[in-house]
Amino acid sequence: MLKAVKFLAGAFLMMVGLASAQQAQAVEWKEHVMGDENAPVTMIEYASLTCPHCASFHTEVLPEIKEKLIDTGKLKLIYRDYPLDGVALRAAAIAQCAGEDRYFGVLGMLFKSQMTWARSQDPIGSIKEVVRFAGMTGDAVDACIADQELIDGIVGSRMTGEQEFNVSSTPSFILDGDTIAGSREAEFFIEKVEDLID
Repeated sequence: MLKAVKFLAGAFLMMVGLASAQQAQAVEWKEHVMGDENAPVTMIEYASLTCPHCASFHTEVLPEIKEKLIDTGKLKLIYRDYPLDGVALRAAAIAQCAGEDRYFGVLGMLFKSQMTWARSQDPIGSIKEVVRFAGMTGDAVDACIADQELIDGIVGSRMTGEQEFNVSSTPSFILDGDTIAGSREAEFFIEKVEDLID
């Protein structure tokens, strides 16, 4: 009897420890900022990780914007999730769980490999293969997509875009209070930002 009580007490303490560890790993949704917080111009991007035009923006246009505007301190980019479907919602949660220092790296990996995982029979399994290169385990991915508070925060980001800025498609950008729907060439954004600074 005493052994059974000790066993149950030990099992309970292990469960409490496990629950505490899981709570410590819980992630709150947050928007992520690329660039100097004090940059004179702010651009907000609403994007979905399953949107091909968003992937094109991130792989083809953003590198030039980063080089000419963000790295030079003229622009800060605020990234906000606007998932178009359940797969994009879970992918956004996984990126959030990567952590502040790896967030944009993981986001970039997901956009670059979008054609592979987004069209897969098992998109989450395919995403696990992609993000393991960023040090994320399958268990960590499973915990992210099961975190309802995080999921709710991502859905809230989409709702904010719809209600405050009339966002209805991706990618959409908010620049100087104007909502710009659809991707553009880098030169479009460079000219807009330079005009706002002058």
